[in-house]
Parts: sequence; structure tokens; C-alpha cells
Amino acid sequence: DLVVLDINLPGMDGFEFLQAMRARNPVPVIVVSAREADEDIVMALGMGADEFVTKPFAPRVLVARIRALLRRVRSDSSSTSVLFGPYSLDPEGYLLKKLDQRVPLSSKEFEVLRHLVQNAGKPLSPSDIYGAVWGDGFGDLTIVAVYVRRLRNKIEDDPKNPVYIQTIHGKGYRFNPDVLREGPQ
Repeated sequence: DLVVLDINLPGMDGFEFLQAMRARNPVPVIVVSAREADEDIVMALGMGADEFVTKPFAPRVLVARIRALLRRVRSDSSSTSVLFGPYSLDPEGYLLKKLDQRVPLSSKEFEVLRHLVQNAGKPLSPSDIYGAVWGDGFGDLTIVAVYVRRLRNKIEDDPKNPVYIQTIHGKGYRFNPDVLREGPQ
């Protein structure tokens, strides 16, 4: 979840380790060092460290910084992606990925999917979806069915037997809450 790194390591400089690790891993890093020169602090932060703690320090202070950094990282990652099946939906970045491949969606398709996912488990009528996506209570509600069909064709293995976007007869559509997974993406 997090790396606590000393700059003075045997065999390899901590800066070298930080640079090599940062090239392939976004895990948060707190550098702990007896070095307190501004150049060392600036270099560590510039190479990707998230925090710099100088020795000597109170263990409670280090634990508090670790907890704060983990809290920040978890809240950032949980607010960005919603995971379901092999998909990752980034509501703020307007991006849907299947594994690591981008799934092309029009902006309205994305907004319909995002609205359904954000209300997972709740049946939404076509007028609810239309109002949320098109921002107008008046219009041709059949457009919602068209967009749901397009989405199913893009994300469902079998669009005629949908797993993600379900039809609730007499109510509308709902996103299946059972398919949601936890974890950052």
C-alpha cells in the first residue's frame, strides 16, 4: 500500500531506488532520512516521493503521516473509478475501459451509463434517465431505449440477456449492483 524509504541504503542509493520504482509503480512513498538539506528534500519530492520526514522523528508522527497519506490516496482512487466485470468506468474522465482497452462511447452513451452506475440497484424510469442526461423533462423518451440498446451492444457479452443493464418491467432500467467490484483502478 505504501513504501517508507530511507535514502541511505546499502548497495543502492535511495534516490536510485525511488527513480526505478516510480518508473513502473504509482504506490505512495514517504522518504525518511537523516539528510535534511533542502536539495535532498527537493530531489526526493521531485523524483516522486509524496512525503519527506527527517530523522529523528517521533514514531507517532510517522504513523500519522502514513495514515493521512493512505487516506488521501484511497479517497482519490475510490472517487475516480467504478469497477464492474472486466470494466473500469472513470466518471470524471469520461472513460470506459475493458481490461486496458478503451471502449468507444459517445458522450450521451457515457452519460447514460454513468447515471445508471451512480444509481446502481435503483430502478430508473426512462423519464428519470432522460431528465438526468438530456436535462429536459420533455422530449422523446424512446431515445433512452435506443441508448440502452447501444450500451448493451457495447458492454454485454449477450445483449439479449443483459447482466449489467437490466430491464425492470413497468419501471425502467437499473444497473445490477451485484457486478460492482471494489478497489482502485
